[in-house]
Amino acid sequence: MSNRRAQIALAPDELAALLREQRVLTCATIGRDGWPHLMPLWFVVRGGECWSWTYAKSQKVRNLERDPRCTLQVETGDAYDELRGAMFKAQCVLHPELDTVAALGAEIAERYGGARLGDAAREAIRGQAAKRVGLQFTVREVATWDHRKLAGGY
Repeated sequence: MSNRRAQIALAPDELAALLREQRVLTCATIGRDGWPHLMPLWFVVRGGECWSWTYAKSQKVRNLERDPRCTLQVETGDAYDELRGAMFKAQCVLHPELDTVAALGAEIAERYGGARLGDAAREAIRGQAAKRVGLQFTVREVATWDHRKLAGGY
């Protein structure tokens, strides 16, 4: 790793904080035509891994069924000296099991809704889960950056 790259890398606790703070994970899969297919996802972190859910018939699922490799990105910042983020090369494991998907959907709803779910909301999510799959992203390689660490020196 170059000295500049090492200088701006996120420490493990900084990466964990970034994932807690950010709400959108961009997922790139490989389309059947070979072109990247980018989609935003809401996500949760479980045991250090990002998880999401999506419709089982979505294009990203079709792509992942063919090739489980994907690249994920989380980023923030408007000006160059504020840019902070992470890119993950990952393998995606698809989880079609209803109980797994329903629990994941409830966890995502609680994260983004900011409140514990009642029984009626959990039942509604279980109904949605029947049409969805869970996405477990197992990271193979990570690149991180925090341009704020450059202190104006580019």
